[in-house]
Amino acid sequence: MSGINFRHGGNIIKLAREAGLEQGNLLDFSANINPLGPPDWFRPLVSSRLSSLVHYPDPDCSRLLEIMARRFQVDPQEILIGNGSTELLYLLPRVLPVSRALIAVPAYVDYAKALHLAGLAVHYHDQKEKNGFRLVVSDLESGLTGGELVVLGQPNNPTGLAVDPQEIRSLAGRHPETFFLVDEAFADFVDNLESLAGRRPPNVIVLQSFTKFYAIPGLRLGAAVLTPTWAEKVREVLPPWSVNTLAQQVGEAALQDLEYGHQTRRLVREQRGLLSGLLSGLPQLTVYPGEANFLFLRLDHPVLTARDLAQRLLTQGLAIRVCDNYEGLDERFFRVAVRTANENRRLAAVLEAVLTARPVPKVTRQKTPALMFQGTSSNAGKSLLTAALCRILLQDGYRVAPFKSQNMSLNSFVTQDGGEMGRAQVVQAQASRLDPDVRMNPVLLKPSSDTGAQVIVLGRPVGNMDVNQYIDYKPQAFAQARAAYDSLAREFDVIVLEGAGSPAEVNLKHHDIVNMRMAEYAEAPVLLVGDIDRGGVFASFIGTLEVLAEWERRLLAGFIVNRFRGQEELLEPAFRYTERHTGLPVLGTVPYLKDHGLPEEDSVSYKSGAFDRSEDREAGIEIALIDLPHISNFTDFDALRIEPDVHLRIVRSPADLNQPDAVILPGSKNVIGDLLYLRESGLDRRLNRLAEEGRTEIVGVCGGFQLLGREIADPYGIESGGRTLEGLGLLPVSTILEKEKTLERVQARHLPTGLPIFGYEIHHGRTEGQGLTPIVQREDGETIGLGRENGRIWGTYLHGAFDADAFRRWFIDRLRSRRGLEAVGAIRAVYDLEPALDRLADAVRRSLQMKTIYKLMGLK
Repeated sequence: MSGINFRHGGNIIKLAREAGLEQGNLLDFSANINPLGPPDWFRPLVSSRLSSLVHYPDPDCSRLLEIMARRFQVDPQEILIGNGSTELLYLLPRVLPVSRALIAVPAYVDYAKALHLAGLAVHYHDQKEKNGFRLVVSDLESGLTGGELVVLGQPNNPTGLAVDPQEIRSLAGRHPETFFLVDEAFADFVDNLESLAGRRPPNVIVLQSFTKFYAIPGLRLGAAVLTPTWAEKVREVLPPWSVNTLAQQVGEAALQDLEYGHQTRRLVREQRGLLSGLLSGLPQLTVYPGEANFLFLRLDHPVLTARDLAQRLLTQGLAIRVCDNYEGLDERFFRVAVRTANENRRLAAVLEAVLTARPVPKVTRQKTPALMFQGTSSNAGKSLLTAALCRILLQDGYRVAPFKSQNMSLNSFVTQDGGEMGRAQVVQAQASRLDPDVRMNPVLLKPSSDTGAQVIVLGRPVGNMDVNQYIDYKPQAFAQARAAYDSLAREFDVIVLEGAGSPAEVNLKHHDIVNMRMAEYAEAPVLLVGDIDRGGVFASFIGTLEVLAEWERRLLAGFIVNRFRGQEELLEPAFRYTERHTGLPVLGTVPYLKDHGLPEEDSVSYKSGAFDRSEDREAGIEIALIDLPHISNFTDFDALRIEPDVHLRIVRSPADLNQPDAVILPGSKNVIGDLLYLRESGLDRRLNRLAEEGRTEIVGVCGGFQLLGREIADPYGIESGGRTLEGLGLLPVSTILEKEKTLERVQARHLPTGLPIFGYEIHHGRTEGQGLTPIVQREDGETIGLGRENGRIWGTYLHGAFDADAFRRWFIDRLRSRRGLEAVGAIRAVYDLEPALDRLADAVRRSLQMKTIYKLMGLK
């Protein structure tokens, strides 16, 4: 490596080639590029404007000039746009009426090169080391004679130090015959630094650069602000068509994105402080107190020079900028860019090892090995794939746990200690052979209206919130989610995370706590899952990437095609196209798994009609399940679907409700709203007619139990504005919605048969009545189910009662007998998820590139 040139910051391609390394294996601390990466709008803007390249660009950059003029409050004629500020730097000395130049050094090496090429006599003003390389304006002023060009970095490169803008104005005002070229390439990184572009004497010229601040070094764009007279003289020698169309349009967007600037300065301030603190602790280094997005350092080592240090760091995949070719500096000095927290810590750790002659620490994961499934949409199959990977990892000997930081679902479950969590994570816990734990789903949102939800954190409700209230609460929710993740990660070998919806929901990304932000925190590579059965899956893959920010794209590791029917080889052209377009591979094609035997991840499938069974079944009984708008815990009835002599039909209108053997009113997250729906739809009248006819058994579960009663009161405004409404009147009971929520796992008994049943209670209501037969009793003696003596109408607060195989068969056989069919008298279907989980794991293992996925997680 003796011939490697460490003196050109940012030339990472050349540096990697000279070192014999892959570019992607180098962390480039030599280039002072924004660690935030390009703005979120950069990629979609460029993609959408590619067609503009077939036209000539605007030679006058008129739109860009207007925006920049407004920003700096100057006349557009005072602005020159160039193909990078470097183009203007090299042209200005050739036009200005000067024969001598003075550079405050150390300084950017191209200043001297540009001045020499223009034929100027170049002199240097030494910003002395004893002054910390800070410019003393009075010392500089003593060397001015008039008729020269003074070049200043604001802030200086490599020191990162800025000069008070008023001092520069005053100096220029005292020397009107001297031109001052002020390079503000790094000025936007400095908090509260006023640009001289707006308020400046006529002999001050300001250079502006887009490259560093907007992290777009490959798209050359820069500007100079100067008097109209001198601007016109430079235009006369400026090459035509210098600035391409894309660069102009990116510049227009960049100048209007003020929030990106705030985010950048906040990040740079935090990370500069972190990196400075880490490096200041190394006795061989002196860190100079700069203000930009890089640090200037001096190495005091008995043997090593900065170049020696750079060579050793390069073997560890780290590139720094050696500064021995800066005027006024020697072999001791170097510069490092401020990057992200993990990268800054890596640099500090390797520097400490090299300088103390200790073994260089290996690059190890900061976090527990992890992988996240995200989707191109809701119901893409993320939950099932998460469960499958949990079971695969378990089969391969790993202690694994699932995690979803935020779940929006009405399908919840109560843990042994009374905490409420999403049902999908319960299935994933079972796949991992773990007891459900609220840390696996620390934030649960249970919608109660189109714009509001009950917010449950670590298993306990914290309140009902509308959208804006929850957005304000999200930072607290995310803090709880991170703490829950860390707690789980300390206990397990690997974590499988699930995202929510799609990471491409651009209206939600800025307050995301479940997709890319969570993946970033967990240091989890992301696999994007798409449902090919819906169509457009490859467009969805590519479209999702197009709206992701660069840091989000870096987290993506590949794609999974889900629910495929057909011959996989036919997809190969699409795989190649997708990889060519995105640079990411398709890592598996999972077949359409019909009747997989596992609960669906949410009510999306239920509402879409996927539960409606139209195929012929053996002669048996029909059970109608009312599809309430706010249905909750619809998986209470999954066990009925596996019975061969049961036709479970979803009912959404009175016309669908003919003469079934039984009708079930399911749980509801908004009983008041669903009661109004039953009345508006006419289903209430149809249910009352069935009750009068006496041939259909009517069952209410939880909210459905409350609906069967005479009255529902909401005195505390839990679901309404404090209203009291008449119920369906099918049971002589009344319900009051209480403030406190009941959350309990329950062992109970079905009193008419003595059969054991089990499940959980999740409800706000307290229901009381007289003259009814106790139907369900908890083991502590409390009655949680009541019905009429003939058993035709009854209700219970127990979710999951039909999961008990013996009770379910008794219930079905009673309906068979009423229909005139012979009772079976024996269990025909066992509701056991274990075989289904193993079948799922086998199918997914065959479908995915498991070696690659394990490697992504850092597993063998």
